[in-house]
Amino acid sequence: MASNKLVLDNGLRIFTIPMAGSLTATVTVLVEAGSEYETKEINGLSHFLEHMCFKGTTKRPNALHITSELDSIGAAYNAFTGGEVTGYYAKAEAKHLDKILDVVSDIYLNQVFDPKEIDKERGVIIEEINLYEDLPTHRIHEIFMNLLYGDQPAGWDVAGRKEVIRELKREDFLKYRSERYIAPHTLIIIAGKFNEAEVIDKVKSIFSGIPHGKESLKKKTVENQSTPQIEIKFKESDQTHLVLGVRAFDVFDKRRYALEVLSDILGGGMSSRLFQKIREEMGAAYQIGSQTELSLDHGCLSAVAGVGHDKLIVVVKAIIDEFIRLKNELVPEEELKRAKDHLVGSLMIGLETSDDLSRFYGTQEIMNGESLTPKELERKINAVKSRDIQTLAQEIFQNSKLNLAIIGPVKDKEALQNILKLD
Repeated sequence: MASNKLVLDNGLRIFTIPMAGSLTATVTVLVEAGSEYETKEINGLSHFLEHMCFKGTTKRPNALHITSELDSIGAAYNAFTGGEVTGYYAKAEAKHLDKILDVVSDIYLNQVFDPKEIDKERGVIIEEINLYEDLPTHRIHEIFMNLLYGDQPAGWDVAGRKEVIRELKREDFLKYRSERYIAPHTLIIIAGKFNEAEVIDKVKSIFSGIPHGKESLKKKTVENQSTPQIEIKFKESDQTHLVLGVRAFDVFDKRRYALEVLSDILGGGMSSRLFQKIREEMGAAYQIGSQTELSLDHGCLSAVAGVGHDKLIVVVKAIIDEFIRLKNELVPEEELKRAKDHLVGSLMIGLETSDDLSRFYGTQEIMNGESLTPKELERKINAVKSRDIQTLAQEIFQNSKLNLAIIGPVKDKEALQNILKLD
């Protein structure tokens, strides 16, 4: 399914993805804002601001006005904040497109930031932080990112720190919004069944008053590592959670397709190497897999597992062995083809609906200014060779890039340091 892109004179980008056979339509607004655009003094503001967009606008004075209007048409809606993007979306029957466009644009453009609502929402944000602290499957990724990047935006938690959340004022929201929520940083995506010309005219009219502002870049992430690093958060738990991974490269790097294939071979499904080795052969984990995370100026590849306390050492060693194997051996053609087919098949299955396509095209555009079609992406994945995988593995699986984050009742750090080697 192809998309059409229009860039207005003020820098606002509009994507339309017509789907004649769809029963639904989705409106998504993405903005170049997130924790990596913050300073330490306002860490968590991007996420807090996202919450406040649902707390009232000049047209809809409180949260109930917003949610009841969307609920009354059976819409699915939400918002999210990451390191480098914040998004707002709603999906409904195609006949309700005008309604969801009006609501989503309203919460994006016309927030009031009532100080009383800000004070109430502080408690919500703090409890969200507490929730993540009690979810090791979530918290372990934050610890891993902090291990990689330390005390700089890429290493900070998206939700922020409680002491900052408690002190943020209305003026902080207004200032940050005036800097980030501007036309050049904003992308509107309409996907599903609609009249394209009419929708474009409506979007232009609704967003005609969006501030032009001055486009600004985030502070560059600094990477500095020479030896393997370990971070252990001691926690009495029924399971030890770990992320073991390496630094990679940014989202603009042409090797990213090879990295995705490598990750799939490593831990992309039930036939992947890590799943077969650690779960099927060793019986040492229920959760095991791998993932990539590529951003504007940094990236990583990691294996993720939840294991019994007594299996931690052998599982870490098994993952390292698989890293080394990818360095030393060419991936057999049959296995390479299976990984490619798995990646492409998963991609296509995940692009069946209007909201899926909105995320697919919108994320590409907001992150790297590129909007490959599914077929173009399929061709790039299928172009990856076994030699590309091995060359990449030799470049990234190095001691100077290796990091291990752990949550659990772990005290013997030295034993882990002794096996954390890729040569």
